Amino acid sequence: MPLFKTIKPNNHTAIYVWKIEESLNDLAENMPMTARSEERLISMKSDLHKRGFLSVRHLLKTAGYTDFDLFYNGNGKPNLTDGKNISITHSFTFSAIAISDAAIGIDIEKNREKIKIIQHRFVNFEKGFIHKDDDYIEQLTVIWGAKESLYKIYPFGGLTFKNDIDINSFQIADKKTTGYIKVEGWDKNYDIRFEQLGGFTLVYALDTSENE
Repeated sequence: MPLFKTIKPNNHTAIYVWKIEESLNDLAENMPMTARSEERLISMKSDLHKRGFLSVRHLLKTAGYTDFDLFYNGNGKPNLTDGKNISITHSFTFSAIAISDAAIGIDIEKNREKIKIIQHRFVNFEKGFIHKDDDYIEQLTVIWGAKESLYKIYPFGGLTFKNDIDINSFQIADKKTTGYIKVEGWDKNYDIRFEQLGGFTLVYALDTSENE
């Protein structure tokens, strides 16, 4: 399947979502990659992971880039050679990239029961505003995805989801909230947007100072 969805939350940000239905061979066909990417692909044991990796390269192509335009810093944060910000995610049968002139983070997660078991690892004061009328798993997945998105924005690594990143109150119908990173030398608020995609939760974080 080609591009599943394009989202343009502001004038300088674009999000591209791919639903992964192709075979590994189809995704790999006519897809030039750097030697480093080829090595990474070969080292992956799961076909699902390989298909996710390749689908991201198709998204790059859709956005006007190639694998050769993508590189990673010492903390594993992806960058583009033209200086634009990029964030990457994939989960099971979906992948997505976000490209922006401003700081951007994106995450997609499958809505699963297991998130209830691990909520103590990432839910802090947010426990107090979970709404009984909303789907509990979806709410937890939004919180996780929002914190993952903010973690991806922070350039230095080492944040803890429970202590360094907080998400403000929301309801699923809102499709938006705010969140913030507060550590020494970094105290910033961000806009959070989210939506459901057939059993998956897509979340992305935008720099509030540049979201027009």
